[in-house]
Formats: sequence, structure tokens, C-alpha cells
Amino acid sequence: MFDISRVHAAPSADLLTPDNSVMLFVDHQPQMFFGTGSGDRAAIVNSTVGLAKAARAFGVPAVLTTVAAESFSGPLLPQLAAVFPGQQAIDRTSMNAWEDESLVEAVRATGRRKIVLSGLWTEVCLVLPALSALEQGYEVYVVSDASGGVSPAAHEHALQRMIAAGAVPVTWVQVLLELQRDWARQETYGTVMDIVKEHAGAYGLGVVYAQAVIGAHAAG
Repeated sequence: MFDISRVHAAPSADLLTPDNSVMLFVDHQPQMFFGTGSGDRAAIVNSTVGLAKAARAFGVPAVLTTVAAESFSGPLLPQLAAVFPGQQAIDRTSMNAWEDESLVEAVRATGRRKIVLSGLWTEVCLVLPALSALEQGYEVYVVSDASGGVSPAAHEHALQRMIAAGAVPVTWVQVLLELQRDWARQETYGTVMDIVKEHAGAYGLGVVYAQAVIGAHAAG
């Protein structure tokens, strides 16, 4: 029941913050990209790296996983690995990452309940862990533009299946700005603007223009 006396300036508990979320990157590997046909693969790479840099900028724990890296799918996307130097991806054989004990323990060890999920392919490697994590009480946010399926229909149907189960669709820029949430947060402002300029396309160009014309502290 709505009570106007309780209305006050405060963020929703549903929002992603640097303290309540963990990012799970699933199978961003060459062989998986070869089969991706739901969107431009270079754009998916760009979005994935932008998302990874958002995690690094705000200190959000990131769990990296691959499937059959040495026997079929190849290594983790080099651009993604470069964002987290020295961090080993958890390699597995199961299509459902949530059936791998090491991966589940890595997520559980963060103590975070909100999983920001991205990967290839949407209809297999995202749907399976998303449904599994949701069933166990996690909140799942699927980064649609840092993920891809074998066709547009496969990607879209998989997103709809996850949404129906309770997952929340988001984009990588949405995640970045939700973590920032206040342009007065100076400790991350500069880094966020750098990420935007490098990975956010026309939005990034707009920031370049605004900072050149208005000043270095022009908000995006």
C-alpha cells in the first residue's frame, strides 16, 4: 500500500552497486564467436570489454569461465583477459556453468547475490546457469549486448526465457552508469568517462565533444 509519508530520496534496493554485484563472463572464446550470428561480433567484443572495464573501475568481483578451452573452444578472448591480468579463467566441460563446483564456489565466495551475466551462446551457456542461479535465490542481470546466440531468434528467445524466469535484461552502458549513478562521484568519474569514450560509440564521441567545448568535467 502506498504511503506518501514514507517517500524520501533514496535508491532502490534493486539497483546494482559495487558492493552487491558480481560479474560472470561465460565462454567469450574464439570458437563460440565463430558460431555467433545474432549480432555484429566486433560489437559484442566491444561491449564485453566495456563491461569488464566497468567491473575493474568499481572493484566488482569478476568470475571468468571457459568451456573446453584446450580441446575445442580456444582461449579466453584476449581483450577480456587483458582487463584482468593474472586472473585464470575457470575451464569446464559442462555446458551449464552452474554445474561446475569450482565456478559456483567462486561466485559464492564473493558473497554477492546479484549476478551480472554475459557470454556466448545466449541460448545455451547463459540460459542454463541463469535458470540454475535463479532457482537457488540469486538475482540475475543478463547483459544482452555483451552476449550473443547463433541467430537473432536464438538470442531473443533465450532472453525471453530468462526474463520469464525472473532475470533482468540490461546493457553494458546501463550497468556502467548504474554503478556510477552520481556524476559527483569523483573517484570513478574520470575512469568512467574514459571507458565511455573508448567503448560507447556515439555517446563516447558526444563526451569528447562536450569536454572539448564545455570543459573537462562535462558529464556524459
